[in-house]
Amino acid sequence: MSTPHGLQVTEICVICKLRHNSFFCDLSRQSIEDLDRIKYASAFPSGAVLFVEGQTPRGVYVICSGRAKLTTTSREGKTLILRIAQAGEILGLHGTVSGRPYELTAETLQPCQLDFVKREDFLKFLQSHADACLHAAQHLSHDCQGAYEMIRSLGLSHSVTEKLARLLLEWASGGEETKEGIRIKVALTHEEIAQLIGTSRETVTRVLGEFREKEFAQLRGSTLLIRNKAALERLIAT
Repeated sequence: MSTPHGLQVTEICVICKLRHNSFFCDLSRQSIEDLDRIKYASAFPSGAVLFVEGQTPRGVYVICSGRAKLTTTSREGKTLILRIAQAGEILGLHGTVSGRPYELTAETLQPCQLDFVKREDFLKFLQSHADACLHAAQHLSHDCQGAYEMIRSLGLSHSVTEKLARLLLEWASGGEETKEGIRIKVALTHEEIAQLIGTSRETVTRVLGEFREKEFAQLRGSTLLIRNKAALERLIAT
């Protein structure tokens, strides 16, 4: 089924060509077939809010294609991006399982295909499918580990320069090696990068300018080129 967002939505998981080595996709065939009976496949445009922090959990979303950002906001209105969720990940799992309000806000970063499962159906599904229950526990553990790493990165970094260097090196692990350096697609604005490392947009723009002048890294549009990985590594080692 085609959508106005340019996505080809696949409604049946068993025959889906987007399947990943992740929570739902890696279940047994019987579990996936049972899942097909309770999930709803939909396409969302960029900037769609799936759920908000403090909202009563309605269920979980699985990202079949695209990406979403998970944010939290302080009383003063300052926003921090906790994580960029990729295709294959599940959103809203903690609140859905615990019954507590969603702890984060989820918003699509680009057009996405998402599968939604209502909370009541999802809990019954976990109770009757041992492999799904194990995968849910592993996914929660993965989320906790990611939170620990972010706290460590933000807490142990002594400057915005170091925080940004850590972020770029993290992205570099999944980049493409070229003669010029490591090339990465970054569909984030300076404001969103600032929200990832807990600083201001102006500071991110300034530090990226310094990296460009020193030929450490350069961001042009949505393409990041890391020219001197060793120099960035020295920044976080000091």
